[in-house]
Amino acid sequence: MEPTATEAPPTDQKNPFRAYSISWNLTKRCNLNCDHCYLDADFRGGFRTDELNTQECFNVIDQIAEVNPNAFLILTGGEPLLRPDIYEIIKYASERKFMVVLGTNGTMINRENAKKIKEAGAHGVGISIDSMMAEKHDKFRGADQAWQKSMDAFDILNEVGVDFLIQMSVSEMNYKEIPDVIAFAEKIGAVAFNLYFLVCTGRGQGNTDISNEAYEEALKILYDQQMKYKGKLMINSKCAPQYKRVVYENDPESVYQRTYSGGCPAGTHYSRISPEGNLTPCPFIEESVGNLKTDTFKNLWETAPLMVKLRDRKQLEGKCGACEFSAMCSGCRARAFADTGNYMAEDNSCDYEPGKHGGKAIELKVEDTLGLEVEYRQKWTDEAKSRLDRIPSFARGMVVQGIEKFATERGVALIDEQVVQKSREEMITKRGAMFPFLKKFINSEKLDA
Repeated sequence: MEPTATEAPPTDQKNPFRAYSISWNLTKRCNLNCDHCYLDADFRGGFRTDELNTQECFNVIDQIAEVNPNAFLILTGGEPLLRPDIYEIIKYASERKFMVVLGTNGTMINRENAKKIKEAGAHGVGISIDSMMAEKHDKFRGADQAWQKSMDAFDILNEVGVDFLIQMSVSEMNYKEIPDVIAFAEKIGAVAFNLYFLVCTGRGQGNTDISNEAYEEALKILYDQQMKYKGKLMINSKCAPQYKRVVYENDPESVYQRTYSGGCPAGTHYSRISPEGNLTPCPFIEESVGNLKTDTFKNLWETAPLMVKLRDRKQLEGKCGACEFSAMCSGCRARAFADTGNYMAEDNSCDYEPGKHGGKAIELKVEDTLGLEVEYRQKWTDEAKSRLDRIPSFARGMVVQGIEKFATERGVALIDEQVVQKSREEMITKRGAMFPFLKKFINSEKLDA
């Protein structure tokens, strides 16, 4: 879920740069005042007239559907619950078969709006917790009682039956708390944990970023936790493509390091929409490639010069260009630009020296890869295909591949509902350890209908 974005799909697919994940800042209005906010959001100005109105939001959703009718859409802000039409936007997107996650700070969640979020069709809610110490979290978020209100929100979401994930923005002050926050996330029933690494943009430009040493230690802590909670909690790093290198160094054959390929997802399968309708390659890249009021998502995604440039990893410079991990990492392009003004420069947050692992480019296997295009190589009944509806678009190709492999190994020529059902146990055993959320989709009521 943040819901945030997986790495780019493999480059040997028919459509290697499909828009799988879109993060949409619906508003700059916010009831908190976080020091690190890339959007520089706050409560100033009340309702802003430059934000896309409801109908314009519907139009944008229609535009995205032309590129990917099953997109993973993260509706965030600012604080999206400050938009009175947020439930209409969620409903419209969910009815278009998008997987919709609401990114909120959690302080405004109550039973009434939690029920509205569920009824509108959101797949879940993402809430940030940056410390298990209330005073540290509140200081980081710029508001008293922010931590306690978020704690209350978890109870409400569990009571109402809305899935949620926990997000944490790592910094010098909290990176040693990563295990504590993950333990809390698993204990209260979160479906995922996302660890975000600060990119110094927006209001965060004046902040001191995490040191390279702490950055590396945080990645190693995250790997240890991922192994500890394997099959129990989906754990991800965000804005830290170097994590794949850390996984590889621990286990070159790990399913975690060959699950995704392509490195930094900015412009390759991930993008951001600003409150005004500007499209950018990611939330931390402020440069707009165009506005969705006057151009289309399809045209900008496919042809905008910056999007095209970010996809050509042969243009990577410095250590990133020479690194054997460039195919699976490539460094954070937003961080490279923030430091140097050059999108293709090396990512200075990484101290790894190319050559340690032989200097030859390390290519990832595409087996069990998120981002695979859906290709039906065998015959499926319509009923069997319909059972895939609740699987996120970025995972659907992988699941189809797994089911067809299951059928081939057993000499089954036609994949029907029974074949899909029988493949569940094997799929959960093999992939459920990596993606606990797949258990819910594979075992959903829709599959048993």
